[in-house]
Amino acid sequence: MKAFRTLFARFASNGALMIAIVYAMMLIAYAGSISSLSINSFNNILNAATPLALAAAGQTLIILIGGFDLSVAGVISIANVILALYPIEGPWGALASLLIVMGIGLAVGIVNGILVAYLRIQAIAATLGTMIVCQGVALLLLNAPGGWVADWMVYELTSVIGGILPVATLILAAVACAWLALKRTRFGAGLYAVGEDETAAELSGVNTRRVKFKAFCVAGICYGMAGYMLSAQTSTGDPNAGEPLLLLTFAAVAIGGTAFGGGRGGVIGSIIGALVLTLMQRMLFALGVSSFYTGLFQALVMVIAVVFAAIMLKLAKSRAQAGTE
Repeated sequence: MKAFRTLFARFASNGALMIAIVYAMMLIAYAGSISSLSINSFNNILNAATPLALAAAGQTLIILIGGFDLSVAGVISIANVILALYPIEGPWGALASLLIVMGIGLAVGIVNGILVAYLRIQAIAATLGTMIVCQGVALLLLNAPGGWVADWMVYELTSVIGGILPVATLILAAVACAWLALKRTRFGAGLYAVGEDETAAELSGVNTRRVKFKAFCVAGICYGMAGYMLSAQTSTGDPNAGEPLLLLTFAAVAIGGTAFGGGRGGVIGSIIGALVLTLMQRMLFALGVSSFYTGLFQALVMVIAVVFAAIMLKLAKSRAQAGTE
């Protein structure tokens, strides 16, 4: 019985594993609700989830160090506007566009990192300021929805390779692999150390300021990539494109098992959390539920995820204390 409780505790504490199982169950239910789940419909789900997953991946890094980043909405908006106003055709044009929006995200991340890590401004205040600036720039460039995104991006980045493998799968898999590699570096260990106890991390030799600065830089790059993929889907520009994703990034992170207090969680769980939120929208639509209730269901799931994560964190700390006695 004790072995069973230990196994259950380990399973429950692995947020990514639990949410992956939930996603698989939802996918089966969704397939049943629409009679079949083709490669095309699965590709549509992945495409819709990819911008949110990329944004949530960046947000996860900031939450792991105990902060919140509101600039995600601004970076996505300005990236979308830039791509719609200055389309560059062809694969090399798509690569150049990607580098441009990643550079924009990096620039915003550098500003956030300086404000938070070195000037000691609260993350939520600093990133609120950069979000407003980015939104303002996006509105100056494009004061109403319009423009067009390069055709190569629109058709190739949302397609299926060989009629089997969605491009979005490769993108999300690449991000997950990058996270697994990053997690094993000194910077990755520093993310958890800073989030768990910043003072203790500093005393143990971790350069907490550098870790925070790098976290905001990498997060900004992820936001730029999110704006890139969102543009490929919408094929047009909107100065407010990032606003709908702001709260959803926090929901995806919470559902994925990352604790808002920092020091616990990971990017893979957040990616699956984004998939869950997207699939939930599709399921509710397939079942004929009014779109008015979609946000309500998402908020309810987020609250449950946050409460569950808090309970599991408390249980983990209790077990750790009991083990040291």
